[in-house]
Amino acid sequence: MSRIDYRGLAALDAVVEHGSFDKAAAALSITQSAVSQRLRMLENQAGELLLLRSQPPQATAAGHRLIAHYRQVRLLEAALDSANMSGAGRPELAIAVNADSAVTWLQEAVTPLMAAGDCMLHITMDDQDHTLAMLREGRVFGCVTSETAHVAGTTATPLGLMRYHCLATPGFAARWFPDGLTAASVQTAPALDFNRKDALMARFIAQATGYQGRYPHHSYASSEGFVRFLEAGFAYGMAPHLQCAAQLEAGTLVDLAPGLVLDVPLIWHMWDIQTPFTRALSEQVITTARRWLLQPTR
Repeated sequence: MSRIDYRGLAALDAVVEHGSFDKAAAALSITQSAVSQRLRMLENQAGELLLLRSQPPQATAAGHRLIAHYRQVRLLEAALDSANMSGAGRPELAIAVNADSAVTWLQEAVTPLMAAGDCMLHITMDDQDHTLAMLREGRVFGCVTSETAHVAGTTATPLGLMRYHCLATPGFAARWFPDGLTAASVQTAPALDFNRKDALMARFIAQATGYQGRYPHHSYASSEGFVRFLEAGFAYGMAPHLQCAAQLEAGTLVDLAPGLVLDVPLIWHMWDIQTPFTRALSEQVITTARRWLLQPTR
């Protein structure tokens, strides 16, 4: 593509962001037919399909690359125009984090930037094993992830280790694990996973018992309420030490495998875009996370 059509890129980004042509048209203050026309011109210029006309519309791999470029350009333009920003003209930053970070240390990290009100921050939550995909697709500027894969044009900074315990109430443990956490017991005891993609429990079971098959489980996609569900006594599950230390001390939850933990390394990946806002956000994320998370011994 010799010369980039930024009006077409704005239309592509809006359709993917808002999930429909009519909502994209409203966001851009143009007609739906104008959105379609700009997209057709952009695809003709690119010489390939950039958007799958599905419900909702999905960007192709080439479309994601162009969206990433467009959003990076918008960040740089916002920094250049920071002296004149007001209202809807304020720069926007999107990040993706795992839910357990979101309910523990993240608020402290983003408070200075959000309190100043000079930048609008959009936070998306997903498993730490999946947030890197959002960065790769250009949907976010930065992400907290457990993945170490390199993405061209980005920087990766280790944050520390989030430590997880396998927990249950004393009554649940006595009923389902009378002989401790064993390969036989995990095939019958109901577990509680964060969601259907959650791999933490499977990894821990394999580490603790050697069993790598299926196990019965509920799912509850709320990190904030996860420990309360465990305290209700109908399942066992993995919870970060940052959220369960008080319950372990009080005895309302017990460690099903004392001395055995799962340490998940967290990494901050960000696009190499240097603006006052991206630098401030990155510095705060790294500094705050390292205060909260375990640091590996050298």
